[in-house]
Formats: sequence, structure tokens, C-alpha cells
Amino acid sequence: MGTADVEAVWRIESARIVAALTRFTGDFGLAEDAAQEAVAEALVSWPLASPANPAGWLMATARRRAIDAIRRRTALQDRYALLATDPAVDEEIDPDRIDDDVLALMFVSCHPVLSLEARVALTLRVVGGLSSEEIARAFLVPMPTVQARITRAKKTIAAAGVPFELPSAGERRGRLGGVLSVLYVIFTEGSTATSGDRLLRPDVAYEAIRLTRTLAALQPDEPEVHGLLALCELTAARFPARTGPDGSPILLEDQDRRRWDFSAIRRGLAALAKASTRGLGPYGLQAAIAAAHASAPSVEATDWDRIVVLYEALGRVAPSPVVELNRAVAVAMASGPAQALAIVDELIALDRLPGSHLVPTVRGELLARLGRRPEARTELELAARLCANQRERSVLLRKAAALG
Repeated sequence: MGTADVEAVWRIESARIVAALTRFTGDFGLAEDAAQEAVAEALVSWPLASPANPAGWLMATARRRAIDAIRRRTALQDRYALLATDPAVDEEIDPDRIDDDVLALMFVSCHPVLSLEARVALTLRVVGGLSSEEIARAFLVPMPTVQARITRAKKTIAAAGVPFELPSAGERRGRLGGVLSVLYVIFTEGSTATSGDRLLRPDVAYEAIRLTRTLAALQPDEPEVHGLLALCELTAARFPARTGPDGSPILLEDQDRRRWDFSAIRRGLAALAKASTRGLGPYGLQAAIAAAHASAPSVEATDWDRIVVLYEALGRVAPSPVVELNRAVAVAMASGPAQALAIVDELIALDRLPGSHLVPTVRGELLARLGRRPEARTELELAARLCANQRERSVLLRKAAALG
């Protein structure tokens, strides 16, 4: 077994291993460190002799590393004795079992005492099994920055005395939104990168989908979990058609819809049905909008009136300037650019999205449709200057140049 095999096993089993070690040791930071040491040992050992049970090997090795670390802490000899004799530690990992330990790990990694950046990094590291290098590459930040965030997060969790346990049912429901927001941030960065020379980072988006599927299996009665899963599946279904062979963006109206992933669309619609059992929340409403796009044969045949209504509902339950901007786009398609321009101009008057390239992008498109070409070109050039993603910027400059 080579490096790729170690990475594959770790990606699948890391959450279960770290969660089990945390439960046994009562120390989240120690558990994660011991698990990482086990992976490092596997990279050396497995090419020489492949274990019959790779997940069990990682668990046993990590447990030994944890015991060694506890032994070195002379003040914790009692805990060491308890850990060393605890028969539960010798449980084999069942690869088909998804238990409460993993759910508890998600809630610890997304604890509100941590900053959003720390929650994202820690979730990808201990629940997703990504290395610091992979996280840094995904979010285009220096690896030492990622490592510092993870280290600081573990220290914060320890200092705050965050227990490794499932919150009570009432508290869990209140904190579930924080977990979902972390997964949504991860997926969004994968589906439209905020910076760099790639429009998509599918590996990041698919990792978010994997984690959301896990959460849906652990919380099957929470509609918004299924809503987020539906949104991610339906959005990712368009990935194959969103870029050309050279990575250049392909706009929705130009996409070959035959290249959409119809299996992902079916999964997304099934998740949306589960999300609809008690009325749609913010993620469910966004998924319903994505479903309207996924079911349409073309941009012209899309039910834009329904999308406008869905954005209006979303604006009531989760108001934000981005929602209003997206509603303006839908209004332009349903009723014409003049009404939509009034919505965008109100956002500008209230300074709701300062410094964002999205507002001048939409405004430029609307002005172009109204025949106000010089103003449209000015807006699109401004959007290009504000846009940090090189692929998006090239599209904006091309549109501006086409206006003469």
C-alpha cells in the first residue's frame, strides 16, 4: 500500500478515529495529534507490510501514541491507567457504522467559541481528514496560516473547557445552524472560488457534500440538513458544463445542459423532498431555486416567476444584500431589466455590498440590456477591477470590450 492508499483510508476513517480517541482520552487536541502521528507512521510502514485492517491499524497505533503522550504527563497517571485498561478502547472500527461520536466531533469543530476561519480549517482537518497543505491550497492561504488556525482552535477549545459530547437536543438544534454554515462556506468556496486562477475547486465542493451527507445520516429528522445537501447536489450537478477544456467559465445561457450530472440532480431532488416535510428554510429555499434551474431545458424556458417568489421568501427568512441582488437578476428575467435596475440602485444607495464585484457586474448586465452601453461598460470594468478570481475577471473584461 502506498501514499495514495494511506490518504484514502485516512480521508474515510479520520473522523471516526479522532472522535473515538477524543471520547477515550477526553482531550480533543491530544486525540488529533495522536491520529496524525499514526498517519505519519502508516506512510512509512504500509509500503513495507500492508495491514489486514487498515482502519483498525490506524486506530490501534493512534491509541498507543495517545497513551504514550498521557504517560509523559505525570499528573495524569490516573487517566493513563484508566485508558490503558478500558476494554472499550479495543473496539474494532466498524466501517459501516456512523455513530454519535462523529456528530459530536462536528459540533466541537464548529463550536461558536471559534472564529469562522478556525471552524472551517478544523472541520476540514479533523472531520474531513484533509492535511494542512490541502486546506491551504484549497483556500489559497499560506500553510503556516492554516496550521496556526488549527493549533489556536485546539487551544481555544481546551481553554474554554468544551466537552466532547453531543449537545442536548434543544441546544443541538440551536447550534446546528453554525455547523451548516461551515459546510456551506466550504462548498461555496469550491463552487465559485473567491480568488485564484480557477473558477471551480471541485475537490473542495465534493468534500463539503461528503460531510453534509454524513450530517444528514446523523440528523435525518432535520429538514435544513437535507436542504443544504439538496442545494449542494443541485449546484454541483452543473459543474461539468460550467468550464471549458481550458478552465474558462461558461455562462448559464451557454452551457450544454446535456453535460449536467443528472444523477446529482436526482439526489438533490430527493434531498429537497425530505427538506420540504415541515416547510423550507433558507437552505431549502435556495435548493428549490437550484431545482427550478435544474428542471428547465433552457434559460428562456426557466420558470423565472417562481424563482422570483422563492427569492422573496428567502429574503424574508434570511435577508441579505446578496439575496436581494439575486432577486434582481430573477426579476430582470421575469419582468425586464428596468425593474431589476431599481432594486440594484437601492442596494447601492444603502451601501449594502461595499467593495463587492457582484453589484457592478449585475448593474452592468442590466444597463447593457437597456441599451445604455457606455454606462454598462464602466460598470463591468469596475467589476473586473474588484474581482479577485482571474477567470471571472476575464469574462467581465470580455463583456466590457464587447460593448465597444
